[in-house]
Amino acid sequence: MASKRRPLHTPNSRLNFRPNTETPGWETKGKKPLPEPTTVKQVLLMMLVHVCRKALFVDTSVKVGIYGGSLFIVSLLADVLPFPKTYFSRSDNLFNQYFVKLGWGWTLFVTLPFLLMTSYTYCCGKRDKVMQHLARLGIATFAWFFWTKLFFYIESVYGRCNVTGKRYQTKEACIGGGFFWYGFDISGHAFILIYSSLVLIEEARAINGWEGIKDLIRNEEHARNIGDSSVTNNPLRGLSLEEFSVLKESYDRFTPYIRLLFIAMTFFTVLWDVMLISTILYYHIMIEKFISGSIAILTWFFTYRYWYTLPRTLPNLPGEGLFKYKDVRQPKEPVKRRGTTAPTPSAKGQLPTFMGMPLYGLRNQENKDQKDEDTDIETDIQITSQNK
Repeated sequence: MASKRRPLHTPNSRLNFRPNTETPGWETKGKKPLPEPTTVKQVLLMMLVHVCRKALFVDTSVKVGIYGGSLFIVSLLADVLPFPKTYFSRSDNLFNQYFVKLGWGWTLFVTLPFLLMTSYTYCCGKRDKVMQHLARLGIATFAWFFWTKLFFYIESVYGRCNVTGKRYQTKEACIGGGFFWYGFDISGHAFILIYSSLVLIEEARAINGWEGIKDLIRNEEHARNIGDSSVTNNPLRGLSLEEFSVLKESYDRFTPYIRLLFIAMTFFTVLWDVMLISTILYYHIMIEKFISGSIAILTWFFTYRYWYTLPRTLPNLPGEGLFKYKDVRQPKEPVKRRGTTAPTPSAKGQLPTFMGMPLYGLRNQENKDQKDEDTDIETDIQITSQNK
């Protein structure tokens, strides 16, 4: 029969060999470093970025369908039904004068630095790789220039002035003389608004998985410091020391600006959609808007959904650099099947997250509970050995 358990702190317990739990090496041996605590300012910024993600990254196929249906059905209704006049029906409104007419300039203003900073980061400073990504904006700018000039040429060549005379055979002379030029005016506004929105959405996809790069850098740096070559699933494993150093430095330096530019890109996408509604309701006829919108959609589809997806063909899609970060995901919980027991969501090593950020307080509590449990088990073993 086992004897009665002795008190924990008896003189004969002889627990002098118990390891010192205050030694840092005992607690951290074999464990990956934890992320730094997140400040309130960072949490608020991440909440705003999260909202922008929801607003910007809708299903593109659905959005393109809405564009096409609105250009055809709503524009047709606008041709036969008198919609009430609003501030947006005036061609001299603030948004039309300073934003829509300079639409492609504003698109480049926010997209160009965003593309440069993101591509420089995930290409680890390789200038030739960055230039390959920059080529996408060059192609988009050429498409914008070519189509808008073609629209203007068609209107000028195949139009006529409402008065006769050799003086008014050109559009500039006719309008300059105070008359009206009748031509097939394919809507350049509808083209630029739709095309700009689609380009902004595609280029902004580089931010998908961006926050996870910080975890990849931290884990890879830890593995390299301790000389652990067993970590083979980290996408940064194949980077050289110089490439890894450039990645770490550029990520820390550019990430705050990348988030702000992403918010600005979301703002302009929403603004372009609002101004497209104004164009559909108050400007041009249905066929002029439908043709220009169709050209914008087909140009986007040919480049981002066909050309850039071809293997071994430049330029690449946004986010394709020296390593993959957009496809890196945490292991998902297995689906519970009949007759089996699925693991609980609070499995060891997995932390609950809020908007992609781990709840570190639960990790600290978990470590504390684990240490207390280990101490109790160790004490019971020693007491049992002494009682025998």
